[in-house]
Amino acid sequence: MPKRGVPASLAAGLLLWGAGCVAAQSDAVETFLATADGSRQPYALYMPRSFSPAKKYPLVLSLHAEDSNHRFNLKQIFGGTARDAEFIVACPLARGTMGYRGIAEQDVYDVLGDVERRFPIDPDRVYLTGISMGGGGALWLALTRPDLWAAVAPVSAAAIPGSEELAPNLLNLPVKLFHGELDTVIPPDSSRTWQRRLLDLDVAADYVEYPGVRHNAWDFAYKNAALFDWFAGFRRNRFPERVRFATRSYRYSSAYWVHIDGLTPGTLASIDAKRVGTAEVRVETHNVDGFTLALDRPAALVTIDGAAIRVKPAATVSFANTAGRWRAGRLPPEAKHAGAEGPIAEAVAARHIYVYGTVGMHTAEELEARRQTAETAARWSTPNAPLTLELPVKADHAVTPEDMETASLVLFGTAETNSLIARFASRLPLALHTGAADYGLLFLAPVGNHYALVSSGLPWWTGADDAHRGGDPFAPAQYRLLATFGDYILFKGSLAHVVAEGRFDRNWKLPADAAAKMSGTGTVTILK
Repeated sequence: MPKRGVPASLAAGLLLWGAGCVAAQSDAVETFLATADGSRQPYALYMPRSFSPAKKYPLVLSLHAEDSNHRFNLKQIFGGTARDAEFIVACPLARGTMGYRGIAEQDVYDVLGDVERRFPIDPDRVYLTGISMGGGGALWLALTRPDLWAAVAPVSAAAIPGSEELAPNLLNLPVKLFHGELDTVIPPDSSRTWQRRLLDLDVAADYVEYPGVRHNAWDFAYKNAALFDWFAGFRRNRFPERVRFATRSYRYSSAYWVHIDGLTPGTLASIDAKRVGTAEVRVETHNVDGFTLALDRPAALVTIDGAAIRVKPAATVSFANTAGRWRAGRLPPEAKHAGAEGPIAEAVAARHIYVYGTVGMHTAEELEARRQTAETAARWSTPNAPLTLELPVKADHAVTPEDMETASLVLFGTAETNSLIARFASRLPLALHTGAADYGLLFLAPVGNHYALVSSGLPWWTGADDAHRGGDPFAPAQYRLLATFGDYILFKGSLAHVVAEGRFDRNWKLPADAAAKMSGTGTVTILK
């Protein structure tokens, strides 16, 4: 498809858009190829009636609420008006009601990439909004990738748990929050607190609260397409004078001209960098072991945590902390790195396959029970909470070399019951003894370019209702639970009785205290 062309499927819609028909806007549905599973997924798309391939357009990415969809969301953002907007608007379905992390989060970025490939988008005028669940999703995407957006407007936002610690990241991103005074679904104190938090951090954060309004604040925030006027006042600043960025993972490791090269996955790391004069940068770090600055003009002096380091003037400079001292140079890669850092939820955040073992069977009933366990884990979509998502389940002998090359594997059983666990045994850190019938062990390990997530003994959801582990309330039950784990967990009888859980160190080694607890049960072999 030509990069600047208009898809043929939009031709009829564009004619209707020329007449300013809101219904036609909601009916303009395109699809993209999802990287998470290779399926075709839908998104609603609005094009201005005066569209010209020779012109660059601002883009609004809008995220729908729970129990809603992309088409209705496109209607909502225009606030009931037939006004023509000189914006392109894309509204992902993101599988339905499952929050905006993991596969759904990747879908949003896939939609962004699809629109940017097909239409002339101005990369410095890409805006983000969302309603309720989508408002929390918009906030999350802004916090973790602040340098992609020109402004963000969460409405009645249900913030994703854990978002608060990333608030400093919004220093250079204009934020406007909307909420209803009488909202009982997401109480307005949530948005009030977010605004106070951001203002205390010198973030440009506006807040509009509608008196007498309940959860439907979007009816007022989007009325007469007013949000487009607010967005139009902002452009992305690619090289702000100061950058603050906090993260717990390599997945989100950069913002603007700062890239964190070394951290401990699972531990909050932060960096605060600012230009001083014409050739100096001052940097303060916390739990950062290496970073790179990709500047718009050369720096000759970089002061890091109070220590001044002179460098040959250059726009791109790297630094590493060795034995407590900063030096110029790139940090050597470690065993845990981007794409191989955990935690457990990362194994199911992209393409993955559920695999049951067929080794050592004695009856057809036993094989069926193994298959049913894997299918239970893969059943994210239910009649009460339908998702446009089907996750594959395979027997160990049916997994192909292509599967292992392109997907993470969720492996059920032990080396004695699952041939793939046996095949990967030398690369796995733990093994549950075959006779440990009352224990459940779940752990993650990098295998090739992907993960192996091994579930031995009792499946990880055993006793989940009694454990009350929390998580994102909008996420499917399976993902919500997995997202509460670190890299490993051993429990006895039920998730309510955890023996040990946490993160492997940077070299994928089990911490000494966890090793002692696991060894003390007599049920786990620590392999490396």
